[in-house]
Amino acid sequence: MAQEIASLESVLEEHIPNDKLKEVKRILFGTRAKDLELPSEVTDIASKHDFEVKAFQMDAGGEQLRPPRTVRIGLIQNKIVLPTSAPVQEQRDALHQRIGQIAEAAYHAKVNILCFQETWTIPFAFCTREKLPWVELAESAEDGPTTVLCQEWAKKYNMVIISPILERDSSRGDILQNTAVVISNTGQVLGKSSKNHIPRVGDFNESTYYFEGSTGHRVFETQFGRIAINICYGRHHPLNWHMYGMNGAEIVFNPSATVGGLSEPMWSIEARNAAIANTYFSAAINRVGTEVFENEFTSGDGKPAHKDFGHFYGSSYVAAPDGSRTPGLSRTRDGLLVTEVNLNLIRQIKDKWCFQMTGRYDMYARELTEATTPGFQPNIIKEN
Repeated sequence: MAQEIASLESVLEEHIPNDKLKEVKRILFGTRAKDLELPSEVTDIASKHDFEVKAFQMDAGGEQLRPPRTVRIGLIQNKIVLPTSAPVQEQRDALHQRIGQIAEAAYHAKVNILCFQETWTIPFAFCTREKLPWVELAESAEDGPTTVLCQEWAKKYNMVIISPILERDSSRGDILQNTAVVISNTGQVLGKSSKNHIPRVGDFNESTYYFEGSTGHRVFETQFGRIAINICYGRHHPLNWHMYGMNGAEIVFNPSATVGGLSEPMWSIEARNAAIANTYFSAAINRVGTEVFENEFTSGDGKPAHKDFGHFYGSSYVAAPDGSRTPGLSRTRDGLLVTEVNLNLIRQIKDKWCFQMTGRYDMYARELTEATTPGFQPNIIKEN
């Protein structure tokens, strides 16, 4: 896409003198994430299959009583492969094949936990309001074809896989949910976590397809750390991020699908703010490309009927509890971001900043309870 810049970093590097660039990046991104060297197999696969790879390291201070708790996180962002007019089975098969190529590179990069973008097996059709053929791609979180495939990858590659799908829950009357399936590195399905907040903004009126999830703020204990999934629109709700931290999450993934005209100024801030405020690592994943549909659709923003949402701008990144973040992946290309983190940084930052120690959770809980009670009066003091 000629009109789309590749990344914020590329623009900075093109226009800011080298003697100032390092300081500009420090101010923008915090302590610089170190480049991480990857085996040649990774770059060979990326070159062969035309996707970007970036790799960084976010370290912690050395400790006398605890060894480093080093984990490699992998994030995949991608375009759809076939046009939205193709048969849906072929669309899903093509995406399975594409992500399989990138997952193989993640394996050679020694990734421990790999997360895909929101509803990765389907075009983001939820705002067209057309039920068919898109609901045909909904599948079981426990034993659907995508989960079975991810189980094979997880066991083969010895990595935890987070697979966000459109779920059809037959145990609850065939309802649809926007759900992330968590698969252990043993190949076992650990469980699922559904989207807590459904957008009603612009084209994104997804309540036509599914409603708010009922899984709450689950945290999954894995061999590589405690992880949670805050799906897409949930990143706009600070209390949503907060509750994953209250339940002990060490890494919170935010698989998303969001376009430039709507949310890009917020993108680089929200997951990073969450990592700071809740003292954990956050990982933000966004798809790329422009998805065009056969039939026009309208939304509540007054724009004429149209056939696409705009450009999904990628820019996936990882943020640390000390306020630093990695550079982002491209705004225009499929990519794999590998980030090696030391989970010891979490407690080190808790001890430094004391956010959990100084938080007034009893007061917040009391006032939130009052605010949700009928007859609530805001605590506003007025002049007589």
